Amino acid sequence: MADEVEFIEQGLQRSQIDEFFGEELARAGYGGMELAPTPMGIQIVLKAEKPGMVIGKGGKNIRKITTELEERFDLEDPQIDVQEVDEPDLNAQIVADRLANALERGWYFRKAGHTTIDRIMESGALGAEIVLSGKVTGARSRVEKFNRGYIKHNGEPAEEIVDHGQGVAVMKLGTIGVNVKIIPPNAELPDDFEIAEDADIEDLIVDEEDLEGESVEELLEGEPEDDELGGPEGEAPGEDAVEDIPDDVAEEVIDDEEFEAEEGASSTSPPDSEESIEEELDELAADVEADAEDVDEEDFDDLESGVEEEAEELLEEMDEEDEEGEE
Repeated sequence: MADEVEFIEQGLQRSQIDEFFGEELARAGYGGMELAPTPMGIQIVLKAEKPGMVIGKGGKNIRKITTELEERFDLEDPQIDVQEVDEPDLNAQIVADRLANALERGWYFRKAGHTTIDRIMESGALGAEIVLSGKVTGARSRVEKFNRGYIKHNGEPAEEIVDHGQGVAVMKLGTIGVNVKIIPPNAELPDDFEIAEDADIEDLIVDEEDLEGESVEELLEGEPEDDELGGPEGEAPGEDAVEDIPDDVAEEVIDDEEFEAEEGASSTSPPDSEESIEEELDELAADVEADAEDVDEEDFDDLESGVEEEAEELLEEMDEEDEEGEE
């Protein structure tokens, strides 16, 4: 059998057993059950408002229930343990059954809902919700809700912390479903927090000595300010500012100037006037004329004749390629 099918069958069997207990132990105030498989069989823990009615005189009723569980649900040696509910008004199943009985006896739904939820909150619950769905007052069905306190609807807290209970009220116009949710007192919710009013904050303050490394103020003490290095908007510093520059900063500035001079940074700077540009152009022209005079006329003629011969050879090759293409 696949695991999925086994889980579905276990859930179906659990629901059927819960429904069976609800019918048999309605007068005893059935408050839910817990199943715990053991090597010897299945242990069932029943919660009831009146445990004496569940057990019966001399254990007669409990033996009857055990026999029916073995025959109807094919359980091997079920062991039933009955526990009394300490506070019935905080058990969602008992509250749902009580409210359903009140509606069947003719209580007005709004009065019954407010009275029930007030009793829940007076018992110390953190929050409660009652939902009545069905033909409450007329031929058309509707849903009525009664809320008090704080209630969870989603997530793990809604499944683990919130207590659920369901009941059915059979009326002349139809059935009314009763759903009850209760958060018991002293429940630990994941979003709870406490404010310590008399807390001693000295234990939470961290000393500067415990911090590793230098503080921000110590690091800024060795750095020069903007006013010491120059004026606003990149202007050159004045004489007073230059005198106030620390020695280590002045040495760094001098080293940078020497490096720029060695790299020839001054050569890339623009000329001061147009006269210097004209002088440089005249020098370049004189150098070109001197180079031209050094070239002999014979060398020039040889170069010229060589160029003409190469040009003729190229023209002949081009003509031959054109003739081949036409053929």
